[in-house]
Parts: sequence; C-alpha cells; structure tokens
Amino acid sequence: MSELIAIDQGTTSTRTVAFDKDLNIMHSEQKEYPLIYPNDGWVEIEPKELMRSIYATIDPVLDACSDVSAIGITNQRETTLVWDADSGEPIYNAIVWQDRRTADQCMQLKRNGHEEAIKKATGLLLDPYFSSTKISWILDNVAGARNKANAGKLRFGTVDTYLMWQLTDGNIYKTDVTNASRTNLYNIHLNQWDPELLKIFNIPSSMLPEVHSSDSNYGTLIRGDKSIQITGVIGDQQSALVGQRCFQSGQMKATFGTGCFLMVNTGDESLQSTSGLLSTLGYGLSGNISHALEGSIFSAGTIIQWLRDNMEFFSDSAHSIDLLDVKGESNGVLFIPGFTGIGAPHWNAEIRAGFYGITRDSTKQDMVTAAFKSLIYQVMDIREALKVDGIEVKHLSIDGGMAANTSFCQLLADFLGQEVHVPSSLESTAIGAAITAGIGANVFSIDDLQKTHSGSATIYHPRDSVFDQKDLTEWRKLLRLLLDAYN
Repeated sequence: MSELIAIDQGTTSTRTVAFDKDLNIMHSEQKEYPLIYPNDGWVEIEPKELMRSIYATIDPVLDACSDVSAIGITNQRETTLVWDADSGEPIYNAIVWQDRRTADQCMQLKRNGHEEAIKKATGLLLDPYFSSTKISWILDNVAGARNKANAGKLRFGTVDTYLMWQLTDGNIYKTDVTNASRTNLYNIHLNQWDPELLKIFNIPSSMLPEVHSSDSNYGTLIRGDKSIQITGVIGDQQSALVGQRCFQSGQMKATFGTGCFLMVNTGDESLQSTSGLLSTLGYGLSGNISHALEGSIFSAGTIIQWLRDNMEFFSDSAHSIDLLDVKGESNGVLFIPGFTGIGAPHWNAEIRAGFYGITRDSTKQDMVTAAFKSLIYQVMDIREALKVDGIEVKHLSIDGGMAANTSFCQLLADFLGQEVHVPSSLESTAIGAAITAGIGANVFSIDDLQKTHSGSATIYHPRDSVFDQKDLTEWRKLLRLLLDAYN
C-alpha cells in the first residue's frame, strides 16, 4: 500500500506519521525534547536535539513503510536558525517563536517609524514573535557573525529550511510561501523577499532561501535505501487550515497546541486588520495563493505543561480534566497567561503571567480552572477583533492536543455561546502536511478533497447559565491594568 509521510516538527516534539491515501494513520512515532530558557523571556532549542528528534521518528516510520509516495513537512513557524554555509553547523541555538529578547529592538524600530512599512508589506506587526529581529540579534551578538553574513557565508532558515538542508547535506535550500510570510521580510503582495525590509533589519539577501509554493517538488530525501520526493512544505498553522479542508473563503479553524492559533481563510483577498490580527498567507496550492487572517495566542499547552511540571498539580496533562471545574467556577481566581508576553489582539512583549484573587480558601482546582478560562477569554478577545474586521464566527472548529479535553471543549462552547466542532482526528497539522504533499505528488486535488471530506465531528453545544460575564469583565480589567503598566 502506498503511503504519504508527514514530518510534523512542533515546538516541544517531533512526530512523523505515515498515512494511507484515505488519510488514515498507518504508522506514527513521536519524540519530545526540552526547551531552553537562558534568560527571562528567552526560549531556545539545541539544534542537535532538534535533529535527533527528527531521526528518531522518521527512520522507524520509513522502515515500516514499503511504498512511500511523497513526504510533506510542517513546522513550528518563526523559529529561527542561522548556520555556516560550508559546514552546515548552526552558529547559535534555534531561537523559538515564543522568544521575546528583541522587544527593545522592536520598540526602537517603531520609534524610527518603520512599523507601517513593515505592516503594509508583510501583513504582520513589528513584534519579537517574527524571525527578522531574531536574525538581527544573532548577527549582532555572535562573535564574527555579522562579517560572515556580509561575506555570504551564513544561511538563515525557519525550521523547514533547516530540516531540508540537514536531511540532504545542503542540497536543498528552500522554504515555502507560508513560512516566508512569517519572517517579516517577505512581501506577501509581490511574493518576494523585500529589499526595503532587508535594509531595515540589516540582513544580507544572501542569507535567504528560495521561496516556493507549498506543493512544489523541493527535492529528494535519501534515508537508507529509500529515495523519496519532498512535495509539500507548509507552516504548522496553515497546515492545520489545510488539514481541516478550509479551502473556501470564510472557513476558520483553531489549533490548541503549545500556543493557540485561530486562522480564517480570506481567499484571494489580503485583508488588512484594524484590530490587531495578522494578515498572512494561508497556503500556496495548485497554482493559487490563498490569504488568511490569524489571531495568535502565545501560551496554551505550555500553561498545562507548567501546571504539570513546575506546579506538580497533576502527573499527566490528560489528568488536568480532573481539576477543571465543569462549569468554569474558579472562585474569583484569575490568571493572566503571559509567560512570554501577550499576543493578538493586544501585542505586549513585556507582560508576564500571574494569578490574582487568591485567598486562603483557593484550591488547585480554582487555579487550574482559572488557567483554562484565560485561554477561552483570549479566544473571545480574538473573536471580537474578527468582528471589528468584518468577520462573523458562526462556529469554531478546533484541533490540537487540548481538543481531547472534553470539559475544556464544553466550556469553550459555553463561554462563546456557539457550537464547537472537534473533528474525529485531532491531527489536522500532520494531515495538512500529508495533503499538501499529496497535492504536490498529484495524489489529491483540492476539489476531490472537498468532496470526500466526510469525517465525523463531535459537536459541543453551549449550555445556558454557565458563562459568567462578571468574571470576564474582571479578567479584562486586570489585563488592561497590566498592559497599561507595561506600555
């Protein structure tokens, strides 16, 4: 049986999954690795650990497959690597998308009047989230890096580019339009690296990979006795958009993974948000580029991991459901999820996480429930921002690890006052990579995928008298106080 392989390279783990042509999972391997926190707001990955997780998952899956049609890669976006063009050795750890070390640089660029030009060209805001200032930081803080870059001896890549370089001994140096669109260096209207932006961020063009459509043939991966074409590359949130078959303008998904990302397909139109959302590229498939609006929440699954590992409130993330009050009652305890700042629609890199309203009677359950509610409140804020931009959310389709928590899904429906749909498979990101590769290898067409998309979904209907407007008002008041304090 012929299979499609998806490499799903996430923030804290790598999964490699083999699908059959009906997109059923045939084989799957996962390998976690640690994040590094050298300073307040800094988040890094050791590149060798990253590659070890790739090899530990791809090799057993390939060994289990007899006939692989193609490989697709999906990856954490914005995470930045810079390496030596000759040796392939990174000159610094991978700087993760959550990292906030360049907040001061972003503020200086804003004061210098560059934000509007950046927003107009890229659809993005001027924020440490994106790759551009991460590259600049490495060039300015690693000994000799700036001189080597100017001499054309360094290469930059998001994780997809780095993986393809390493897996092919430097034979592939490419990225796709979705990953390029998250760097703050790519003009999403002209579909090219933007010379003006490179000048603003002081980055040589020689450092940048070729940009291709998501479903291009990127080249050949050889592992053991297998030679396989890589025919799909796509950023993880865009991959989930594809995985949920959001091919029509107005279709929307939310992925609850390490962070939470809401994305709506806007078709051929690049909508410029007036409410703090991001305009980005949704995918490049079958000769067309689709645009999207996105709301980014920096901390979602990381909050649950923190409650598990640092607070030791439960031994397994799945057990968090036991400490989540079924009606969302946290007895006045509020949580601000600002481990690495706050994303859309508020965009503040300095704010930090904290509990408020703790009394002598507060319990673990109150704190865990408050943490889950903070995620729902952020989704509600993004929904309000979408309304301002003229997009009405009729129901929300969600995926990712947290979508397995039935109590959380029910509370999300209760608080939104809308249906929440959870697909039968929560692996939308990996499925999207397989679909992208399958389109690139002529296994699928978008029309066929839309016609055959009949996967069952669990639908959560909102319950009456569960949502507490007063609690949301207090949470927003607390968040505003903190935002004002850090502005």
